[in-house]
Amino acid sequence: MLGGGGARGAYQAGVLKGIARRCPDLRFPIKTGISAGAVNTIHLAAHPGTLGAAAEDLVKLWVGLTPEQVFRIGTAPLLWNVFRWAARLASGGIGSGREPMRGMMDTQPLREFLTRSLMPGPDGAIEGIARNIESGRLNAVALSATSYTTGQSMTWVQARNPALWQRPQRRSAAAPLTVEHVMASSALPMVFPSVRVGAEWYGDGGIRLTAPLSPAIHLGATRILNISTRKQRTTAEAGAPQTAGYPPPAQVLGALYNAIFLDLIEEDVVRAKAVNRLLEALPDDRRNSLRIVDVMVIRPSRDLGRLAGEFEARLPGIMKYLTRGLGTKETASPDLLSLILFQEDYLRRLIEIGEEDGWNHAEGLQAFTEMGGR
Repeated sequence: MLGGGGARGAYQAGVLKGIARRCPDLRFPIKTGISAGAVNTIHLAAHPGTLGAAAEDLVKLWVGLTPEQVFRIGTAPLLWNVFRWAARLASGGIGSGREPMRGMMDTQPLREFLTRSLMPGPDGAIEGIARNIESGRLNAVALSATSYTTGQSMTWVQARNPALWQRPQRRSAAAPLTVEHVMASSALPMVFPSVRVGAEWYGDGGIRLTAPLSPAIHLGATRILNISTRKQRTTAEAGAPQTAGYPPPAQVLGALYNAIFLDLIEEDVVRAKAVNRLLEALPDDRRNSLRIVDVMVIRPSRDLGRLAGEFEARLPGIMKYLTRGLGTKETASPDLLSLILFQEDYLRRLIEIGEEDGWNHAEGLQAFTEMGGR
């Protein structure tokens, strides 16, 4: 299960490469992802080779990214979007029939980049996924997004015989996965434009999916690997002030995005472990069809948000102007910046850290995947 984090998704690619160095043939039959994790998930699900080959190609994909291949960064388009947002707010909604406000950044370059990388068929479906399911290499793959049209969390599932589910705030649907599903799942709210799939408009999958592990559990997983993009801080580190005085917008937005993309997964892992302890105390005939689901989490050994501050000076001029206007230099851990810092040097550093962390956890992961069911 791969969660969000924008540019931090490069760290997940590094972890997978590190794992594959020790366990090149390790197989994950169920793959689920949200936000930036959707990009990595879909790549792994469609790749024809081993984990080693897939991880190597995924790293190449991330290293090949530049800000220009994710969003349009020209000075005029960005400033025009800023002006339109300001004018919309100042007008009090007058002229509501005008062109709707979309994200601050145009992500058409990312759509084109993913299309070249994933090579969908004439109908838009990513053909490698169907081939892997047909061959038995893959059981199921699922991507989640948030429907702005209904306010529900939507999970699209591609599998031979998908086990679908329906809840008041969470629903699923069988679908051949496409680049548009990936774009919808990774559409950062307010920053990237929402994406239309079918009759509904979608945004980032982390917004409404309050139980991020649930798609994998619904699809039959009994052991789940989650690659987090947040360092596990000590109590002292967590209580240290990140900014002095009144919090700048970058600090507020960083806290908001962390709550969406990182905190929900951490809370779901805690819940899963608590449920496991309860089930372990019950005999099998009293578990009411519930099952124990073991979860292993690999976390960064460094604070990736704090690390982003070291690379901010290399941003394109207009982007640096806007991010500093939000106060990224006024916070010790500019988490907001780390979401959009698609700079090659930052991405390479994330991959290096991830590869080392993956290597260090690979032996434990192998034992985790081989242990018997409970």
